[in-house]
Amino acid sequence: MIRALLVGCLLLLSACASQPPLPEKTPSLALPLQLHIERQQAGQRQDWLLVIQAEGPGIRWSLLDPLGIPLARQQLIDGRWQADGLLPPNPEARELFAALLFALTPAGELRDNYPAARQRGAQRDLAPHWQVRYRQALDFRLELPQGLYYHISPLTAENAS
Repeated sequence: MIRALLVGCLLLLSACASQPPLPEKTPSLALPLQLHIERQQAGQRQDWLLVIQAEGPGIRWSLLDPLGIPLARQQLIDGRWQADGLLPPNPEARELFAALLFALTPAGELRDNYPAARQRGAQRDLAPHWQVRYRQALDFRLELPQGLYYHISPLTAENAS
């Protein structure tokens, strides 16, 4: 009985530890945003589209493949992720959304929302989770510890085709 309780507690703790960090409060974002996501890992590349929009008290995140087929939908409401629609859970997309929220947080709000974050010039990081290298405000590279990289850029007619 005690062993089962300990195992249950450890599973609960590991589930909590695996959740990507979220800001103390929702940052001020210029929404809606339409972004091109280029995912790179182990020499393989995938292109996705992301729409971020304000909806009621939260922010809706919709990740689509190039044909417009939904891959993940989540809403961030009151500091918690909620499923949006009937898509199965997608932990990679949820971490991407959390990392993008970090990357898109205005510099003036970074310290209050992510106390452990560091910003130096065109780079910011939240160790051990994410590192962001900016070319411009909406054109940046997002690095995750698993050797996973994302290049984020505004969605234009050129990269939508």
